[in-house]
Amino acid sequence: QVQLVESGGGLVQAGGSMRLSCAASGSIVSINIMAWYRQAPGKQRELVASITGGGSTYHADSVKGRFTISRDSAKNTVYLQMSSLKPEDTAVYYCRAFRQDAVNYWGQGTQVTVSS
Repeated sequence: QVQLVESGGGLVQAGGSMRLSCAASGSIVSINIMAWYRQAPGKQRELVASITGGGSTYHADSVKGRFTISRDSAKNTVYLQMSSLKPEDTAVYYCRAFRQDAVNYWGQGTQVTVSS
């Protein structure tokens, strides 16, 4: 089992910055890919960014150049640095971890609200 705990959400003004953290515990040696998803009210959950154990990253076009995913393996933590935030970035942000056997786990989510 893997447990994921997100933190760092809150309220920020448009144009501001915020960093989300996701701390993993449990059977973390089996984790390969970690990712951030978000779900805005009335919309489907979408992939925001992902990072492999080797450090390869993916960022959705909607956040490319504004958000950066990173990983601190020593702390078993993945981060999402968000800058130039827009009201349309308002959503619940979820951390997700994938094991090498494709079993995956979700965090409980953290609310990010960007005011205009």
